[in-house]
Amino acid sequence: MKQKTQKKKTSARKNSAHKEAVPRDISILLAGQAGQGIMTIENILTHVLKREGFAVFATREYMSRVRGGVNSTQIRIATVPVAAPVERVDVFVALEAQTFERYCTRLTADTIVMGDEQVVRACDCSAACAHALTIPFREIANEVGRSVYANTVAAGALLALLDISLDVARDVLRALFAAKGERVVTDNITALERGYKHGSHTAFMHDTYVGLARSVHADDTQVFLAGYEAVALGALAGGVDFCTSYPMSPSTGVLTYIAQHGKECGVVVEQATDEIGAANMSIGAAYAGARPLVTTSGGGFALMEEAISLAAMTETPLTIHIAQRPGPATGLPTRTAQEDLNLVLHAGHGEFARAIYAPGDVAEAFAVTQRAVDVADRYQMPTFILTDQYFMDSLAMAPEEAFAFAPVAKHIVETDHAYQRYALTKDGISPRGVPGYGEGLVCADSDEHDESGHITEDFAVRVAMADKRYARLKALKKEALMPTRSGARGAKARVALIVWGSNKAVAQEAVRVSGRDDITVLHFAQVYPLNPRIKTTLKKFATIAVMENNRRGQFADVLACEGLCTVDVRITKYNGAPFTVEEVVDRIARL
Repeated sequence: MKQKTQKKKTSARKNSAHKEAVPRDISILLAGQAGQGIMTIENILTHVLKREGFAVFATREYMSRVRGGVNSTQIRIATVPVAAPVERVDVFVALEAQTFERYCTRLTADTIVMGDEQVVRACDCSAACAHALTIPFREIANEVGRSVYANTVAAGALLALLDISLDVARDVLRALFAAKGERVVTDNITALERGYKHGSHTAFMHDTYVGLARSVHADDTQVFLAGYEAVALGALAGGVDFCTSYPMSPSTGVLTYIAQHGKECGVVVEQATDEIGAANMSIGAAYAGARPLVTTSGGGFALMEEAISLAAMTETPLTIHIAQRPGPATGLPTRTAQEDLNLVLHAGHGEFARAIYAPGDVAEAFAVTQRAVDVADRYQMPTFILTDQYFMDSLAMAPEEAFAFAPVAKHIVETDHAYQRYALTKDGISPRGVPGYGEGLVCADSDEHDESGHITEDFAVRVAMADKRYARLKALKKEALMPTRSGARGAKARVALIVWGSNKAVAQEAVRVSGRDDITVLHFAQVYPLNPRIKTTLKKFATIAVMENNRRGQFADVLACEGLCTVDVRITKYNGAPFTVEEVVDRIARL
């Protein structure tokens, strides 16, 4: 390509209504059927582009089936950090004809379409077909040796279109396929090179190129990982040594990641026969002194509610991660939602303290998961981490220093003969002993009990114990995380855009893109209990809008119920897809 004169370069920002306000970036959409290796292309491209000095973000969309359907990955490449999906598609790589039906509305005359000739020919979207590059992915793959190499051919063609050399890509392929043997590695490299050569020639013949200047601020210390990996690492950093689950999309990634690294980290991992067993096993492990983590989704968590009450009554530490998806019932198993806040907030019968966290990025997921495990241990109660499918299956970059493992504090005492497991204390936290560590009797009972743990029906004792279990809420509120803020500050800040969980980055980018200098984004990584100081913060805004992926506006209800503010606008989306930057720009234009 160095010998060729590029007459023009297609701008990756041409079809953006806000191109002057947004740092230049490229949005690539890869689509095909389940089983066609979309994630392989994603793995190759994201790791190559990161090592080449670009900021990279990727998010996946997939149907609930083993094979067939339409799966996709959107990859954003930029010279500044990006961590949110966009509607815009600059390059569309189609491995299957039916993908056009699913994504045609997102393609424009500026979108570069790449695919096999028979696939592109099936496109009935005239705008997209105006800029099509036909590359025989399958034919080249078969020439190399197997049709499964079509995805690697596509990755090579894309790297050519982006004007990225293959030096780094070859190393990435060797690492990616090393476990499958030298033949597979060699064939994949050959497929990559053949795809690159054909892609380079085709781009030249069509006078079509896409490229970004490499960032002069490229940082090799940035880590690139998925949401589920960040949650799992946070659990390990928090001292989790027992992890159990009954696999349920989209939470299973946490279980499998900890299982892969459990032995080296000293973690016992158990796949339970059902969700009820998973929760009860964890309570048993915690009674013996372990720090447990249960990972599940909304439907699985619904089965665990009795165990939540058991953990509360026995004052046993328990941390549960819930990766949300649309309900009710099976709902949309592989789509995203923020519909389980009310479920978690009110889970379990009776009244007792709890804490709920909702990270907004991978660095925060690591930090708040670590915090949730520690809070559960210190306060001897259930804590929860709420993520969602979009967050779990997205990959983003963060500074390496954000993933430091801090020393794990132990909150277990050595017991003596006078030990009382449920001793009444001013802060509501009794000294926690475990069987075998000391001479005392560690009595746990699911019935109401006295200070020693023995069953009682004494009304005065009942009131004292109920007050004790609830008393820790006062301390929890004082140490509750304050929302992070970005955007407008000071007198200009007229509108507060409140988000929680995975909507952090999309809200922040949308405000930047909109050019609005009167909107402050407040992101809550803890959604219960809320710090009372938040009320003073919110009083300063003329308009308060809350944005979330559910129909009702569940967090808006929490803010109102806690008496922290009056919510003026509820921005909701509940079709199973995450917010895009363009959508949020449109919605905040009305504020």
